[in-house]
Parts: sequence; C-alpha cells; structure tokens
Amino acid sequence: MSDLDDIISRLRSVSEDLADRAISALSETLRAGGTKRPDSERALTQARRAVEKAIGLLERLPSSSDDA
Repeated sequence: MSDLDDIISRLRSVSEDLADRAISALSETLRAGGTKRPDSERALTQARRAVEKAIGLLERLPSSSDDA
C-alpha cells in the first residue's frame, strides 16, 4: 500500500467517524425532544463533506508508484 493509499484509508475512517458523531448528535436532539438540526451536527456534516472532497482529490492523483 502506498503512502497515498494509507492517507486515503485514514481519511475514509475519519469520514465514517464524523458521520457516526453527526448521527449521534441528531439522535440526542430527538431524544431530548428537539425538532431542529443541532449546530454540532451541521458542523460535523460539513467537516465530513470536506474530508470526502479531500479523498476525491487524492484519488485523482497518480499513485506514488507512477512517480518512480
């Protein structure tokens, strides 16, 4: 696995963690009787989208074996 592939893999893990936390934030709000998306969920979702964008950009780069 190239260094770039490792970074992409770690970013995917971070994206999943952010998605899980966003769902937890929504669940907590619903359990508390809230009807509006909490600010924390909005921020977590925005961060997840940024990570997903980074993954997409990195996947378009040539692999490190192509650079040799």
